Amino acid sequence: MSIGGGCSARRERPSALLARSAAIGLLALALQSATPASAAEPRSAARTGQVSSVQVAQGKSRTIQIGPSFVDLVVGDPEIADVMPLTDHSLYVLGRKAGSTNISVFDAAKQLVSVVEVEVNYNTPRLSQDLDQMSGGGVRASSANGRTVLSGNARDGVEAARAVSLARQYGPDVVNNVQVRGSQQVMLEVRFIEASRTAGKDLGVNWRAVGNNFGDPVKGAYNLAANAGASGLASGATPFGAVIGRVLSSGVQADVLVQALEDRGLARRLAEPNLITMSGERASFLAGGEFPIPVQADQGRITVDYKKFGVGLTFLPTVLANGVINLRIEPEVSQLDTTNSVRTGGVAVPALIVRRASTVIELRDGQSFAIAGLLQSISAETQQQLPWIADVPVIGALFRSASFEKKETDLAIIVTPHLVRPARPGERLRTPLDSAQVANNLDLFVAGEQSVPARGRNAPPRAGGYILDVAGGRNAAIR
Repeated sequence: MSIGGGCSARRERPSALLARSAAIGLLALALQSATPASAAEPRSAARTGQVSSVQVAQGKSRTIQIGPSFVDLVVGDPEIADVMPLTDHSLYVLGRKAGSTNISVFDAAKQLVSVVEVEVNYNTPRLSQDLDQMSGGGVRASSANGRTVLSGNARDGVEAARAVSLARQYGPDVVNNVQVRGSQQVMLEVRFIEASRTAGKDLGVNWRAVGNNFGDPVKGAYNLAANAGASGLASGATPFGAVIGRVLSSGVQADVLVQALEDRGLARRLAEPNLITMSGERASFLAGGEFPIPVQADQGRITVDYKKFGVGLTFLPTVLANGVINLRIEPEVSQLDTTNSVRTGGVAVPALIVRRASTVIELRDGQSFAIAGLLQSISAETQQQLPWIADVPVIGALFRSASFEKKETDLAIIVTPHLVRPARPGERLRTPLDSAQVANNLDLFVAGEQSVPARGRNAPPRAGGYILDVAGGRNAAIR
């Protein structure tokens, strides 16, 4: 019975499988017949649609060929490009403004047959030609998302700035990825010197008397100092600002002349800053202070602002390809003026006397130039008298005296740039204190010396700080 029953179960299994197969087939046919035609169209479009990309310059036109025949098209952003069909296989595209859009092309059955990605740029090919003429192929131009992208290498910062300026003539959106070759560092030696307006007269500088001695800078400078006490303007003396200019143009050591003026009390050095910065970067200097200014705020509150004064300098150097240094410099000298102060919030706020200049020049490493003529006139009245007696009418005038003094000073600024490089790794930096050391008891009590030249380990290093990049390959340390 059990065997017979088992045989009967095997005979029923093929019929059950056939029934299940028939049911699955009927269900598949039903689902296929119920699928809408719209669901099949995207798969057909995905198989037949062709994607291409084109670039069009702003304000320029281009003809695009489409492989399949089409009857209709749709533009993603008509503000970027105007599109018109020419034939059933070609399009006319006009770039209106920078940006990107696409064109969808359909056939008679409304099926997508092609997609054209359109990018409108700022006439990059023409810009590339202009950049090649300017930089010799070092700077390149391309476009991305409606922006002009600059890349490559420029000879100096000026060339990079000109490339950006040229690119902005084609469009305002510029991405600057230009690298400057061989970036250099510039050290600026500046001397702020204030002297009497008639320093040349008081020193007795006679240019006709000095004559050809300017061929020897040291001899000429000592002749300038030796002529002290000459007859002033009648003998050809010159105001201080012009004196400095003549000294620099003639090759005389300006420091020797300034030292001669300082020895006679005719000039004083306000500041001598040395600043170092990268080519194309701004640097500033201030030797002075800040004074408070009370400012009335809301609800009767008083806030305090601070105003800077003193000797200040801001400069921006750019090293050109031929070694010339393009220098934008803005020196300023200011001092407090209590005679013109104003009162605010019960506090007297002083005014400022300011002498400021701004200029752009080009000069080579080690050359100097001077800015002069920043005058200041000071008038003072001094009165001396005997107490009580000078106040007596009539006879009091015999016991008092008054003197008037008018003083004019001229501010001269002497600037000398240098191309420098950092000291080598491990090289000791030298300071003015390295050349001497504290004297021992023997030197102090026997020789009376408080300091002696450094010896042994305390000997000063041979070089330090920044090194001048001198033409010809020789480098001299700044000491």
